[in-house]
Amino acid sequence: MIDRMNIQKIKVVVIVGPTACGKTKLSIELAKLFNGEIISADSIQVYKKMNIGTAKPTKLEMGNVPHHLIDFLNVEEEFSVSDYIRLAKICISEITRRGKIPFVVGGTGLYVNSLIDNVYFQVEKKDPELRRFLNEKLKTKGITALLKELATFDKESAERIHPNNTIRIIRAIEIYKTTGITMTEHIANSKKIESNYDPIFIGLAYRDRSFMYAKINRRVDKMIDSGLIDEAKEILSLHCSKTAMNAICYKELIPYFNNQCSLTDAIEKIKMNTRRYAKRQLTWFKRDSRINWIFVDEHRDFYDILNCCAKIIENFKYV
Repeated sequence: MIDRMNIQKIKVVVIVGPTACGKTKLSIELAKLFNGEIISADSIQVYKKMNIGTAKPTKLEMGNVPHHLIDFLNVEEEFSVSDYIRLAKICISEITRRGKIPFVVGGTGLYVNSLIDNVYFQVEKKDPELRRFLNEKLKTKGITALLKELATFDKESAERIHPNNTIRIIRAIEIYKTTGITMTEHIANSKKIESNYDPIFIGLAYRDRSFMYAKINRRVDKMIDSGLIDEAKEILSLHCSKTAMNAICYKELIPYFNNQCSLTDAIEKIKMNTRRYAKRQLTWFKRDSRINWIFVDEHRDFYDILNCCAKIIENFKYV
């Protein structure tokens, strides 16, 4: 029997936080300082062509720092958390083998925690006929009906999953109907497997949320100026996966393209949904006591934040 206590765990730097707080720039500069490579933990940046709306870093912005799990999947393809974990684990292993430090960076909390805490996803059984039935129920009766059904056998999942996350709600029902085990039980059982990683968490946020919301609004305006409308039109003309189709900055423009609202109204909806998403991200990450929070509005400038985070990682490296 292997003594897991004697196995040296892999040190991983994890940078999280809500959208528009500067995770991308900070992680790139830290990776340069500590000979690191970045593994994206963003559920939408995996898709090709979805560049402006996902605030995907350009080659110039990456500054020769290798990035993984970004810009590699066609928008027609589905991508699950189990897919992410499998690929991210390979990336961490290869980065470590090269003598570098893995940096897991992003705002998709489910991806981050499932990877770092070694949440084990069994090969998922799928029932296409059941899924079609549930999607039809969603169209005719709405998400409330699906949540009520889920709550009859998995109340915790029904309360935990956000009503906007229709894909995961349907998946939670499908898991129980095909396996007899609830998603909650599945997650609880998976956490019994010890993680191979020794993480240091850094979280970026604003103490005064009004600064964050203002930055989100400005970033959306910049996206529009940079060509988001044309990008969204191209993306939405394809046979997108449900994940890609429901991405913020794209789905809000569908009514505009269908002449059902003005461009001004669509842009305001993008800003509102992005602000709400940032709030949900904060709620998710605030539950994790391991995170060393850095509040952007309490520092003089970017370099002050960079130096503060560098000290945290430096201390972590030699513990």
